[in-house]
Amino acid sequence: MNPQQQSLIYLHSAVLLFGGTALFSKLIGLPALDITVYRTAVAAIVLFIVLSLQKQKVTLTSAKDYGIALLLGIVVGIHWVTYFAGMQMAGVTIGVIAFFTYPVITVFLEPLLNRLISKTKANCKPKQKDIIIAVIVMIGIFLLIPELSFGNQVTLGIATGGLSAFLFALRNILHKNYFSHYSGPHTMLYQTLVASVMLCLFVEVPPMDVTNNDWLLILLVGVVFTAMPHSLFASSLRHLSATTAGLISCLQPLYASVLAFLLLSERVDMWTIIGGLLVVSAALFETWSISRG
Repeated sequence: MNPQQQSLIYLHSAVLLFGGTALFSKLIGLPALDITVYRTAVAAIVLFIVLSLQKQKVTLTSAKDYGIALLLGIVVGIHWVTYFAGMQMAGVTIGVIAFFTYPVITVFLEPLLNRLISKTKANCKPKQKDIIIAVIVMIGIFLLIPELSFGNQVTLGIATGGLSAFLFALRNILHKNYFSHYSGPHTMLYQTLVASVMLCLFVEVPPMDVTNNDWLLILLVGVVFTAMPHSLFASSLRHLSATTAGLISCLQPLYASVLAFLLLSERVDMWTIIGGLLVVSAALFETWSISRG
């Protein structure tokens, strides 16, 4: 198995777990920021224990890397807050769909940032294949939206999900260019730690007031649905572009929609099925094209 194929396995495993993350925005009875703080704190502790047990180096190699880790942690922390807030306002299905504009954002943002980073005038335009797949994904995402009513919580949730999408795309590209030489658990340790410390001053519900049921759910989302999938996702970026990772990750809305229907009774109509098929087809084609290469 070559490195690209192994990275695809990591990526698909992460996306499967990501699909269940959205449910916790409804299952945990806390504000989005509080969920993010406790979730990232749990994930950081677990990742530190894992790295220590594996006797891996926890420190970074340079002062520059600490600065990059700080930047990535800030970006991912705000991303997670807006991610959960969008779903709390618009519902899991619509919130996840709004967030999944990020593959399309990545297609256009990655070449632009790569050109700025390299400081060259080289042609960094997106590949025609990626643009076509991105258009298909975008159509599928819009078809998944059951109803769009401006001037209400749904509209605000979609806008918040769009902001979360931009931040996630930015984080992936920055990680790919500046931090991919570290392992997945190593990178996520610093990102979750920075996110938790940065946001902890704004917590509305202190730890002693969190119910036992919510703590169990926080532990579950922190370990299984944060530390594990984000480490796998970060590891996959070592051999896959942020654009490829973003497009393949479009399986997540389908997983989230199905789980929301089964566990939260969110209805799925025919447009959702058609849109989901478009999204899955685009993701599978991207996987096939990478595996063939």
